[in-house]
Amino acid sequence: MAFLGATPGRTPQGPEPGAAPASFPSLAPVSGPGEAKVDDDEEEPAEIHLCVLWNSGYLGIAYYDTSDSTIHFMPDAPDHESLKLLQRVLDEINPRSVVTSAKQDENMTRFLGKLASQEHREPKRPEIIFLPSVDFGLEISKQRILSGNYSFIPDSMTATEKILFLSSIIPFDCLLTVRALGGLLKFLGRRRIGVELEDYNVSVPILGFKKFVLTHLVSIDQDTYSVLQIFKSESHPSVYKVACGLKEGLSLFGILNRCRCKWGEKLLRLWFTRPTQDLVELNSRLDVIQFFLVPQNLDMAQMLHRLLGHIKNVPLILKRMKLSHTKVNDWQVLYKTVYSALGLRDACRSLPQSIQIFRDIAQEFSDDLHHIASLIGKVVDFEGSLAENRFTVLPNIDPEIDEKKRRLMGLPSFLTEVAQKELENLDSRIPSCSVIYIPLIGFLLSIPRLPSMVEAIDFEIEGLDFMFLSEEKLHYRSARTKELDALLGDLHCEIRDQETLLMYQLQCQVLARAAVLTRVLDLASRLDVLLALASAARDYGYSRPQYSPQLLGVRIQNGRHPLMELCARTFVPNSTECSGDKGRVKIITGPNSSGKSIYLKQVGLITFMALVGSFVPAEEAEIGAVDAIFTRIHSCESISLGLSTFMIDLNQQVAKAVNNATEQSLVLIDEFGKGTNTVDGLALLAAVLRHWLALGSMCPHIFVATNFLSLVQLQLLPQGPLVQYLTMGTCEDGNDLVFFYQVCEGVASASHACHTAAQAGLPDKLIARGKEVSDLIRSGKTIKPVKELLKENQMENCQTLVDKFLELDLEDPNLDLDIFLTQEVLPAATAIL
Repeated sequence: MAFLGATPGRTPQGPEPGAAPASFPSLAPVSGPGEAKVDDDEEEPAEIHLCVLWNSGYLGIAYYDTSDSTIHFMPDAPDHESLKLLQRVLDEINPRSVVTSAKQDENMTRFLGKLASQEHREPKRPEIIFLPSVDFGLEISKQRILSGNYSFIPDSMTATEKILFLSSIIPFDCLLTVRALGGLLKFLGRRRIGVELEDYNVSVPILGFKKFVLTHLVSIDQDTYSVLQIFKSESHPSVYKVACGLKEGLSLFGILNRCRCKWGEKLLRLWFTRPTQDLVELNSRLDVIQFFLVPQNLDMAQMLHRLLGHIKNVPLILKRMKLSHTKVNDWQVLYKTVYSALGLRDACRSLPQSIQIFRDIAQEFSDDLHHIASLIGKVVDFEGSLAENRFTVLPNIDPEIDEKKRRLMGLPSFLTEVAQKELENLDSRIPSCSVIYIPLIGFLLSIPRLPSMVEAIDFEIEGLDFMFLSEEKLHYRSARTKELDALLGDLHCEIRDQETLLMYQLQCQVLARAAVLTRVLDLASRLDVLLALASAARDYGYSRPQYSPQLLGVRIQNGRHPLMELCARTFVPNSTECSGDKGRVKIITGPNSSGKSIYLKQVGLITFMALVGSFVPAEEAEIGAVDAIFTRIHSCESISLGLSTFMIDLNQQVAKAVNNATEQSLVLIDEFGKGTNTVDGLALLAAVLRHWLALGSMCPHIFVATNFLSLVQLQLLPQGPLVQYLTMGTCEDGNDLVFFYQVCEGVASASHACHTAAQAGLPDKLIARGKEVSDLIRSGKTIKPVKELLKENQMENCQTLVDKFLELDLEDPNLDLDIFLTQEVLPAATAIL
């Protein structure tokens, strides 16, 4: 923006368009209400880089998450030679790259080779990176960890204090973990993850170390998550948001996710991927949910939920501070986050301290938060920063900055006076002039180009130094503009530099207290998840489950399917008794559409919800020791797998259950064997069940829904207390079949496929023929073609042959009757006969 002055009697002139890039901060344009606002909380898609070492039956794992710039590590953990634990970690975090030593044993080499060949892996297979084994040396890894530049460690700490501090976080006695951390740091420094375009002296930001463990976890594979609709991703219905990625569809996660902050949603997803058998942790979650379900605590829950809505992406802001990339809006977001955290602390101090999370928030949200909020509130000029799109400070922070801003504010009227004096000394042909200020260049005299000024030599004016021509305006230095440069200097840049220095000092103060901000995010996200689960439990009428470690199996009284009850007008609850050595294998028969599959999924979902610490849709539920949930409910067909539907059933679903299920596992099987020949499918189903029954008391808890009534009629399973037969209640009302959707003891007498076909709209003639053929097969009689249909076909074929013969032109000399008889008459006669 340029400032001008004009003498009376001559044409005044508007702001200098050629000097638009040089805008004064006080006159910078402000976004209008119609302009789009950029959401500074958005970030690039997160990437995870994992480092793993395997030695003597133990795993050391560490990974870096770019979403929060944090390194997560797992203390040395035993693993089977097939590396099942490592596979569980990979399935959960989906790393972008897997880093390991080039010197590996046969088991790890085979595992990584199989991982690299999984072209169908979702979302995509990771990049396998081998580093020299020397990069994983124990001593060099320790040195790399201790010498790292971590923003969460105050600069005031001595070297000895830093070692003690890191030793309290990182288990240096876990040698494989230390070596994995060292290798990961080497990889991050070499690839420069997240700082590829920065100066080489800018290191990869690391905002903290976090430990994660996979003990006490319940094993659930991706097929189970899919068929139980725990997660369900689908394309966004709006064409404008398709590029934003997938959205959550109708799923268990979708109906329970009422989190107000992004990190609460992220933690809820993590809990869903890590169902646990840790009863202390599960009861701790349930205690909080039960507290908020008490009617007099509803107002407190709503207030806490509102405060949690202001907890924003603190790790992203801290990462930007570390890289000096802080945005204008970050300060206001951080300020609101910290003050909301203080509100959470004050509220939790009034709540029962016997509940762990209330006690943790009350104690660990320290006065450092108040210090951060006070500093930001006293220093940052939020309105000025948004208006000028840069960091600005409030008055009375730095007297020197205040003085320069006062001089800058009075500059327009002063330049007008200077321009009037300059115009008095110029040629009378020049109608107007202005004095403008351009940062880094200084003050210049700007006059319009006259028609007589054609060549460069014409631009010369006595007493003025020509600088440049821009948009028909000539710019000069005069004695007065040089005097202004010496008197006022580059005010704009000086103010920016001084405010940037203050911003850097403020960033250092915040980063020195990054640990408390990280803890705020952890506890706030946990409280957010528990409030969300409490809200869902209140609205849907869920009850608290009980845990019995000595109980092998589950007991559910009047359980409901959490998704189906929201979609159906009426839902019939069903109970489940699965404990001890009686009825470990439940064979469920019944007509199609009678509710067998819903019942199986209902048992799986209620068990799963209890294992993540949620209330469940049942009047009562008692959950015993469950170490895994396996399913064969829906075949996940894919061309890229190169496998048939039946092969997928065997290879990816049933084989997993047969090879891995224990006496504490829950196995749900629906219509296994239908993808192949009926006899073969029935035989395989019976063989699998007999294999489990032969285990006796070590048999898993199995629910099998099937339409193979021959499994019972031919007595393919041994008789005994381990097997229990259930059916779905129905009643025939004339030609109609009424479903009760109630599970009861017994075996279905028929599949009632004809009733289902009638409901689907098939013609009555086809249904009648199907029933006739079915009865013939059951009685062992010969199946004969329908005589009426055969006669109709004969008449049609005869009529077709007659029509073709009448169309012949017997007088045509080119007609060959032998060819007609061979190609037309004989085939038609054969079909008729």
